[in-house]
Amino acid sequence: MQEVRPYASSPVFDQDTIPTALRARHDTKDGVWGLIRVIEGQLKLTYLDPPSEVLLDPSTPGIILPKQPHFVTPVSAVRMQVDFYDRPPTPGA
Repeated sequence: MQEVRPYASSPVFDQDTIPTALRARHDTKDGVWGLIRVIEGQLKLTYLDPPSEVLLDPSTPGIILPKQPHFVTPVSAVRMQVDFYDRPPTPGA
């Protein structure tokens, strides 16, 4: 089975540089999956449809489905990055 690789990645952000757009409601485009990877610290991922929250850390990435509304909130000092895929990612790969 071939490894699924991201076609793009965001810069690495910290608690001070996470863009306002990521802290407010937004979603990925149709056919785009996002994988939020926390490098250090903790980040709260809030899904709006269906409503739920997940606490992300270096061992717990967050998957965003295509067109799924969500936003992130730093819980502590954090470093994070978002990888973008054209098919479902494998978080542990």
